[in-house]
Amino acid sequence: MLRSIMMLLSLLMLGACQATGPRADYDLSRDFSQYQTWSWADPPVTYAPANDPRLASDLTSQRVLEAVAGQLDVRGLRPAQQADAADLKVRASLVLETRRDNITTHYGGGWGYWGPYWGGPGYSQTRTVDYQVMTLQIDMLDASDGRLVWRGSDSQTVDARQTPLERTQEMHERAAQVLSTFPPN
Repeated sequence: MLRSIMMLLSLLMLGACQATGPRADYDLSRDFSQYQTWSWADPPVTYAPANDPRLASDLTSQRVLEAVAGQLDVRGLRPAQQADAADLKVRASLVLETRRDNITTHYGGGWGYWGPYWGGPGYSQTRTVDYQVMTLQIDMLDASDGRLVWRGSDSQTVDARQTPLERTQEMHERAAQVLSTFPPN
């Protein structure tokens, strides 16, 4: 029982370490109030690694496109009637990487009546844990010159046991996190 509780606490701490918050970068010389419309860049969604079937699928692309489009709409950007008339070109990228962490669990060795050494034997166990991290990156390019004007990204550990509804909700939440700093002040 104690071992299960310690494992759960370790995994929760590991998850908390991964939540670093969204990161954004942008061109300081651009006036973001001039951008009113957008269209998808070609290709609209890219994947890294490119041919990984765990990541690249029509279902994932659809979730990303819906989530990003919804968040752009919330921020006052409207889809252009014609792709060549847009102010911004938008591209989303999903990057899947495997990370490794060492987790040490301590057992026994409690405090006794006469100090820390009288509570019984203690030992530690260290094990290596591999986990998947997915990063959503959104790029906005000026449609007139094709230059990158804004980039935002956010990473989160992957939960492989999610239902399709949970995956969709998570993608919407992640897109909202990434675009939370757009437009820059």
